[in-house]
Amino acid sequence: MSIAFLKEERKDLIINQLNLHTRINLTDLAVTLNVSEDTVRRDINDLADEGKLIKIRGGAMSKAYHHSSQLQETYAHQSKRIIGEKALTLLRDGMLILMGGGTTIREFIKMIPADLKATFITVNPLTAVELLDKPNLEIIMIGGQISRYSQMSVGGEVYQRLSELRVDLCIMGTNAIDAKEGLTDSDWETVQAKKTMIRAAEKIVILAISEKMNSVMRMKVADLGQIDYLITELPADSPQLSPYRSGKTEVL
Repeated sequence: MSIAFLKEERKDLIINQLNLHTRINLTDLAVTLNVSEDTVRRDINDLADEGKLIKIRGGAMSKAYHHSSQLQETYAHQSKRIIGEKALTLLRDGMLILMGGGTTIREFIKMIPADLKATFITVNPLTAVELLDKPNLEIIMIGGQISRYSQMSVGGEVYQRLSELRVDLCIMGTNAIDAKEGLTDSDWETVQAKKTMIRAAEKIVILAISEKMNSVMRMKVADLGQIDYLITELPADSPQLSPYRSGKTEVL
C-alpha cells in the first residue's frame, strides 16, 4: 500500500536523502514520496528559500557539496574523517592517482600529508581546488562541459582523455552501493564518466559512509567485483561488511 506523506514529512525526507546521496532528482523523489514531480518541485523550492538545499536542473544538491560550504555543514563529518584516515594508507610517493569528487573526497584531501609527492588527475573542479592546498602535488584537471548534477567534466572528449590513462589508483565516492547490485547512480553522464574512470585504473578505491550500503539507484556504474578497496567508517571486521567481502574486494 502506498504511503502518503505530509508536506513537512516530505521535506524532512528530501533533506535526509540529500544528506545521504548528496544529489537527488525529481523523478526519483516523486516515486519515493508517491507524489507528482510538480509537488516535489514545490517542496524543493520551499527548502531552497529556507536555505536548506541548492536547486539544480532536475533536482537538488546538498549545501555541503557546494564550493562555498564549510566543513561543519558536511553530513556525517566524523565518519568521513575516519574514511579519509584509512584511505591515506594507500598513498605512496610517485603515484599517479585519478580522483573523483564529493564531500568524503573533500575530507580525504584535507588529510593528505603536505610532503606527499604524487600526481593527481581529476575531472572535478572542486577537487582540483582542494588539491591546490598541497604544495608537493602535481595536479591535472581534465576539463570539458560541467555537469550540474555531479559537478564533473563530462562528454565525449573527457571520456576519450580518460581512456588514454593508466593510473595506479582511482579514488571516488559513490551515491549508492549494494553487495549484489554494486555501484549505482541516477545520472547518465555521471555514470559514463565513472565507468571510464574505473577502466583507467589499476586499482579502484571506493569511499562510502555505511549509510549508503544496501542502497540501489537506477543506473549501474560497476559490479562490486570490479572494486579493489571499499573503505567505510566501520571496523573492517564489522558484520555489516560481511556481504561486501567477495572476490578481490578488500574492505578497510
